[in-house]
Order: sequence, then structure tokens, then C-alpha cells
Amino acid sequence: MSIIFALSILTCLFLAMLVYFKIASHYNIVDKPNHRSSHSKITIRGGGVIFMLSLIIFYIYSNYQYAYFILGAFLISSISFLDDVFTLNNKVRLSIHLVASILLLVDLGIFDLEWYWILLILFIILAIINAYNFMDGINGITGVYSLVTILTLLYINNSVRNFTSNDLLIIVGLSLLVFNFFNFRKRAKCFAGDVGSISIAFILIFLIGQLILKTDQYEYILLLLFYGLDTSTTILFRIIRKENIGQAHRTHFYQYLANKLKLPHLSVSSLYALAQIISNLILILLLKSTLSLFLYVCVSGIIFISLRFYLEGKSILLEPTLGKKNFDKS
Repeated sequence: MSIIFALSILTCLFLAMLVYFKIASHYNIVDKPNHRSSHSKITIRGGGVIFMLSLIIFYIYSNYQYAYFILGAFLISSISFLDDVFTLNNKVRLSIHLVASILLLVDLGIFDLEWYWILLILFIILAIINAYNFMDGINGITGVYSLVTILTLLYINNSVRNFTSNDLLIIVGLSLLVFNFFNFRKRAKCFAGDVGSISIAFILIFLIGQLILKTDQYEYILLLLFYGLDTSTTILFRIIRKENIGQAHRTHFYQYLANKLKLPHLSVSSLYALAQIISNLILILLLKSTLSLFLYVCVSGIIFISLRFYLEGKSILLEPTLGKKNFDKS
């Protein structure tokens, strides 16, 4: 892809975002603050539609490559956008998520595996999609974290092992640049919405899936390590506190940093992005050596949990009544 063509796509995506702002404002597609919000002003919701638009541009530009994946992305983006606007029944939403995930697996070509492996992979895909959605709670975090992952995949595709279309990585990366321009701000112009967080998660799962299948190195799932650590430890502590893990909450570590410690959203988002950059560098180096990635994950987990205990304290993390009371004061 030439630089001129890339700049043309960037311009089109930028203009498309401005058009969406007009549409969203007219139809009142906005995010209103509530008791779980990390923001205090009404903001346009659904700016993440640009990620699906980038896939449509790639699909046409690539002469209709990855048709099943693109169809799955369109389905999951559409149902997520409708959920942003109307709030749909969970069974309807999850059914479409499942169908989209099956289409993704068709393009990855792994249906020759035993049925129980396919079920496990589908469960992992749905878990990552929902985790990514839960992590989208402050300005900048979804956009900058996803951009780090895309840039890492672009480096791997060009310098380590070719596993996917460079054009797909570049076009999705351009959409993230445009989204970050409007979202990575103290006062965001728009939020990703479910359509954004879920669709970019779906895209990253497909790309990382391609990489894992091409290299036979499942360790590349660690390109999402710090989102995984935040989500998994939050679920663990909620189970210990005997909370309903299916109930909405704001007890993620990034939310504690932003809401309780009052760190600026962009600082917290940048910390997560920086942590993942360092982790990605370590991952690439370790995959070239004989050192244990399992040991690295264990050490990372211990450090992350220790940091949570140090900053949040035992009462908030482990004690049901006192923990909830202390956090609700934030």
C-alpha cells in the first residue's frame, strides 16, 4: 500500500467520523453518566463504528478477502451498535456473538479439530470479547491499547513471521489513529461504545488467531496480557467477595486508579499501553530463547496482584461488606 493511498484512507475515515458525529447528535446516540461511569458529561457513543468501516474498506480493497471473518465482524458490530442504541436482550446479543465467532473460526480453518476443542476456543473468544468490552471504561484505554497490539502485530508480520495481510493491519491501525484523535483526550469527543470495544476485540482475536495458527505458538495470546490480568484478577476478587460476577460493576484495577485515586484517564490508559508494550517486547524476545514464558506469566501475575493489594488494600479486595462500602465512596 502506497503512502498516498494510506493517507487517502486516513482522510476518508476522518471525514466518516465527522459525519457519524452529526448523525449521532441528531438521533441522540449519546452516553449519559450514571453511578458506574468514569465520566461526568454527556458524550457521543458509538465512535467505534469506524473499526467496522475500516474492515469494509479493506474487504473492497483486497478483492473480498476473509469474507467469513468480515461477515462475522459485520454481524457482531451491528448487534453491538443496536445494543448501544436500544439495549437488547442478552440472549439475542450473545447468540449473534456466537454466530460471528463461528464465522471467524471458518475463516481460520480450524473445524478439523475435535468438537471439544472447538467449544473451548469459542468459549475463549466470547470471554475475550466480553473482557475487552468491560475494560472500555475510561478515555483512551481501548484505542491506545488496541493500537499497541496492532503495531506489534504489524512488526511481527514484517520482521518475524508473515501471517496475515499487511493492508488489513495498516487500515485497522489507521482507524485506531482516527478514533484516538477524538477519544484520547481529557474531554473525549466520542466513546467507542459496545460497537467499538467488541468489534476491535473481534478483529484482534482474528489476527492473533492467524498468528498462532501460522507459528504454532499459542503464547501470542499474551499480546493481550494486561487486559487479561486486570479482568481475571477482578473476577477472582469478586468471587472471593461472593459477588455476582454477571452484575455490572466498576471494580477493575484501571477503574480504581481513575475513580478512587483520581489519576487522569489518559495517564491510566498510557500506563496500560506502556505495560503492554514492555510485555510485547519481552514476549518476542522470550519466544526466541529457551526461557520459560510460563514463568514470565506467573511473575507478571504476582506483580500485578501485589500492586493491587498495595494500592487498593485487603479490605477492598477481599472483604465483601467493607470492600463494597469503601469502593462506593469513590
